[in-house]
Amino acid sequence: MDLVSCCGYFHCFVFFIADFISFSYNETRLDAGAMNFVEDPGISLHMIWQTYPLVWILAGLVCALISVQWALSKTYGRIEDTIQNKTVEYRKGPFIIMAVVLAVFVYGRVHSKPLMWKDAFALKDGFKAYLALNPLQNFVATMRLRKPVQNESQARQYFPLIAEFLQLSEPDVFNYKRTIAPRSGALKSKPNVVLVICESFSMYKSTMSGNPLNTTPYFDSLCKQGIFFERCFSPHFSTARGLFAIITGIPDVQLFKFSTRNPAALNQNTIINNFEEYSKHYFLGGDPKFNNFEGLLQNIKELKLHTEENIHASRLNVWGISDKDLFLAANDVFKKEKKPFFAIVQTSNNHRPYTIPVSDTDFVSITVSKDSLKKYGFEPMEELNAFRYSDYCFKTFIETAKKEDYFHNTIFVFIGDHGVAGNADAVYPEAWTQQRLTDEHVPLLFYAPYLLEPQRRSETVSQIDVLPTIAGLLARPYVNTTLGRDLLHPAKKYDMAFITNTVGKIGVVTNEFYYTKTLGLEDREMVPVTDAPV
Repeated sequence: MDLVSCCGYFHCFVFFIADFISFSYNETRLDAGAMNFVEDPGISLHMIWQTYPLVWILAGLVCALISVQWALSKTYGRIEDTIQNKTVEYRKGPFIIMAVVLAVFVYGRVHSKPLMWKDAFALKDGFKAYLALNPLQNFVATMRLRKPVQNESQARQYFPLIAEFLQLSEPDVFNYKRTIAPRSGALKSKPNVVLVICESFSMYKSTMSGNPLNTTPYFDSLCKQGIFFERCFSPHFSTARGLFAIITGIPDVQLFKFSTRNPAALNQNTIINNFEEYSKHYFLGGDPKFNNFEGLLQNIKELKLHTEENIHASRLNVWGISDKDLFLAANDVFKKEKKPFFAIVQTSNNHRPYTIPVSDTDFVSITVSKDSLKKYGFEPMEELNAFRYSDYCFKTFIETAKKEDYFHNTIFVFIGDHGVAGNADAVYPEAWTQQRLTDEHVPLLFYAPYLLEPQRRSETVSQIDVLPTIAGLLARPYVNTTLGRDLLHPAKKYDMAFITNTVGKIGVVTNEFYYTKTLGLEDREMVPVTDAPV
């Protein structure tokens, strides 16, 4: 085998290996979205090294190349021995017929347009669509979709619908900016705000969904003492998109590139800046340069960053220090504050490589059968225990905070950055699994036992609603330029959330239905998301 052929086979094998890893990681075939992580090569490679048996994968790749070289050499050698000193007749007919047959199959269908990669999503089943894709073709075809697209004319065309949804006072003026006056019942005590963005906090895996594995008993107890929204959705999958949606109040709708990496989208207003007399903090156990979190955070004025670089705690894995140490470091800052504060705490442990500190001896891992693990939405046992460890960290944080003076006048807001694809059939109707609503379904909790009366809310809401709702809790006017709304405002109408799905769909989920459209196709579908008669 010559060097050119060897390189060709090598790249082909690498693509298929990367495709298998991509599907194992988030049940998505390899596409241009992988380039988001190439832009952070150090962290991404470190995560792969800690998560997968990379040495064995590379060894298998070498063995595969050697095997292919040996098989082809033997085949070519046998052919040469067979035809040596013989006259071989070449018939043009069979070659022409096979060439035509191959061309027809490459074209794919009897139509003026050839079969495209996106046509796989017309199968109306995520697994079938992914099975039909070729990783090389899918990757190359989606690369051109990484370029951000904007269409002001369509934004103006559909503005009246959005204006009605947001209940804007001037629906004829193309402007989302509005000043919101304090509503009745708002808090006059200038409470602190601690916004906890929880890594991969998928609702169907939690105790709050009714999952029998009871993974989050402590957080479930907090939900019974606070205002808990059980039907909250992130607009898109991934941590970077979740952070963007929460801080800006705008969905990150780019398909294969994060808005945190788009200079045209990065400069945004944020409601956090309305808290002018508050000190502002951001806590992350790792590196804020990952996926350019740091660039997005620059929209928050006078923000103090607390990361692995300046928090005195041991590094746990590629994502930095443990969530427990992160929460304890945050508490140390909060208890020393002399004025009201607005803080964001972003966790990261509930993520591959699923590392639990050996020093946390009071946390006890459990083992369940593989059947139960799969039935209730988990894959490796490490994932189950990492999810349980998140609950342990929440408990450590809140129980520690309860001992401090600031606790009594603080609103703690917990929101998942995104969900995780998987089997939710044990706790939700089949549409949640088949339509991959599990990718975006997350818990949302406003916890302040001395300030808020407990409620369990079942209406459909979105991550973009978080900051307007926080601002609405305080007895102060604020400027809202987002697409989000105050979920607790008595005049709020319409319960729905916009979703861009990882299987090439956009849609709107309501209390009763999920309506979707496949991008690039005329395919539309509406499915019920509840077992109740509608």
